[in-house]
Amino acid sequence: MTNDSKNSADVDVVVRPTPRQQLFARFKEHRGFQIGLFILIAIILMAIFAPFLAPHDPYTQNLSIRLTDPIWGTNGSWAHPLGTDGLGRDYLSRMIYGSRIALIIGFSTIAISGLIGTILGITAGYFGGKVDAVISFFILNRLSLPLILVALAVVASVGNSLFIVIMVLGFLLWDRFAVVMRSATMQIRNMEYVAAAEVLGTRTPRILYKDIFPNIVNQLIVVATLEMAHAILLEAAMSFLGLGVQPPLPSWGLMVSEANKFMFFKAWMVTIPGSAIFLLVLAINLIGDGVRDVATPEGRN
Repeated sequence: MTNDSKNSADVDVVVRPTPRQQLFARFKEHRGFQIGLFILIAIILMAIFAPFLAPHDPYTQNLSIRLTDPIWGTNGSWAHPLGTDGLGRDYLSRMIYGSRIALIIGFSTIAISGLIGTILGITAGYFGGKVDAVISFFILNRLSLPLILVALAVVASVGNSLFIVIMVLGFLLWDRFAVVMRSATMQIRNMEYVAAAEVLGTRTPRILYKDIFPNIVNQLIVVATLEMAHAILLEAAMSFLGLGVQPPLPSWGLMVSEANKFMFFKAWMVTIPGSAIFLLVLAINLIGDGVRDVATPEGRN
């Protein structure tokens, strides 16, 4: 064996991680993202397996045990670990099933508003000109409307149910998607690979789907997490005011509303669902911040 072959055999082969492996490595190092993802997965699993986790039927009323304290209270028992509400319904069971309502509203609202805002934003950013002017006019009109007042007015006039709340929030929360997607598309629109695709005669829908959308999906995810948390808070506020999810559905916001008459001597009835809303919104925001930091590390503060 020659010296050259020996030297080449002694050289270690350096395998560089792929961009996807580098991305996963940054996610593993981001503590906030890990905490948010852990909390969100726990809530999702609780919602999926609610029939197996809930010790009682969340709709069953028993006035003989109404306002039972949690296990840390004076008259608490393990039969109802988180106590019972004003109608004698098991609070733990209603909390577990309430996670379903919160997640349904969050994901459904974002699916509707994200679709509307993304289509409008990409269209305005790519075509520009009169198309951009018309879409920007609709965006400005939407931004000029007070969100919570419009939502309350529509729900009060049309009716309040889970479906109505989802549709109202979905058609009111698209503006931030449109603004961010429009700005991101305008930046990508001037890239050389987009111009090359146009010169080669690539059809516009294919350019939007293959060349532009994959490069703005990170911004889309960040906006989606922010708006999902916003939708959950709005539903809780509407339910607290009596114009959101209606009884007997176990919505966390509705549970706070039903407990406000007992809050001075049964504070846990407000604290428990309020803490659940806080944890869910915190988890979603931590995930959004993690995606932003990992996907665009140069934009960190």
